[in-house]
Amino acid sequence: MHMKIDLITKRRCSWVPEDDLLLLRYHDEEWGVPVHDDQKLFEFLVLEGNQAGLSWPLILRKRENFRIAFNQFNPKKIALYTNNKVEELMQNSGIIRNRRKIEAVIINAQAFIQTQEEFGSFDAFIWNFVDGKPIINHWKDANQIPSKTTLSTIISKELKKRGFKFVGPTTMYAHMQATGMVNDHLIQCFRHKEVLCHNS
Repeated sequence: MHMKIDLITKRRCSWVPEDDLLLLRYHDEEWGVPVHDDQKLFEFLVLEGNQAGLSWPLILRKRENFRIAFNQFNPKKIALYTNNKVEELMQNSGIIRNRRKIEAVIINAQAFIQTQEEFGSFDAFIWNFVDGKPIINHWKDANQIPSKTTLSTIISKELKKRGFKFVGPTTMYAHMQATGMVNDHLIQCFRHKEVLCHNS
């Protein structure tokens, strides 16, 4: 069940347009909430990787199309995709028809599974970079929020060593924000405190 969107009384991060209900709901319900489900973590890897060079609202609007096209973001199924499947996806106008990005999803699914096998779960691997606890920032202005950090660069390098593609420092910082590894809600945003309560 979705929470009711309150457009009048709630203060939000300044990057959220009040006339975009999809982005509003994403901000109010998902962004910054810690994710520990491996399939959801993989979903954000797919979406953030496809965002490279594009806008997040565009990807968000295509999210359900991605979900259908990529077997509900199931890495075990995606890891088995063939060249014929790649060609099929290249004809799917509902997703980003970029061959390198489509092939990267398959490569990343295979690397994701290998990482799961090594660490028990991808969750255990990725959250270890923040010692299992979200980084809580206290930004007053959206201009203060970085596009990448030293830590996201470290994570990016580690993932690349493991064979992942489209996981640059900026992409990985966006992934950290989306999955709650870092709380980048502005301090005046109502979600900053709600996410803190969610963490406790």
